[in-house]
Amino acid sequence: MPRSEVLFVGGRSGVGKSTAAEALHDLLVAADVPHAVIEGDLLDLAHPAPHVAHPAVRLAERNLRAMWAAYRELGHHRLVFTNTVSVLEHERLAAAMGDDPVVTAVLLRASDATTAGRLARRAGGTVPHAQLAHSTATAGTLDSAVADTVARVDTDGRSPLEIARRLASLTGWLPG
Repeated sequence: MPRSEVLFVGGRSGVGKSTAAEALHDLLVAADVPHAVIEGDLLDLAHPAPHVAHPAVRLAERNLRAMWAAYRELGHHRLVFTNTVSVLEHERLAAAMGDDPVVTAVLLRASDATTAGRLARRAGGTVPHAQLAHSTATAGTLDSAVADTVARVDTDGRSPLEIARRLASLTGWLPG
C-alpha cells in the first residue's frame, strides 16, 4: 500500500476550513481519488473538555490513530484533516497517525470582516463580540506561530471551489 499522505487544514473560526474540505472532497470524488476527511475539532468535543481536564490522555490523537487505522484497513492512504490549531500540532498529529505520512500543512486566513460575515451566516444572525474577538486573537496567534513550512492561503473573495483547487495543487492529489 502507498505511503500515507495527510493535508492538515488549520485556521481561525469562520475562515472556511470545513467548507474548503467539503469542496476538496467533491473535487477528489469527481476525479475518483480515494481519500478520507476528518473534522479534527470533533475528535475530543466533550464537556468537560478532555484536553483541559485530562491533557495527558491526548484523546484527539488517540481517536485520530483509531480512525486512521480503520481507514487504512479499507485501503485509504490520503487524509484531509481540519482543525483550528492542526497547523501548530501537525507533527504530533502526523505521529499519532502511526504510519509516517507525507505531510502538507495549510493555514487558511481571512480578514475580520470576511470572518464576521461567515460566522454570522453560520449563527443565523449577529456574532457575539467575544466570539469574533477570540477568532481574531486566534488568527494572530496562528499566523505568527506556524512554521515557514506551513503554506498560507487567503480565503477573502475566493469561492470554496477556488480554495479547494489551491489545496489540491499543494497536495498534488488530482491527476493532470
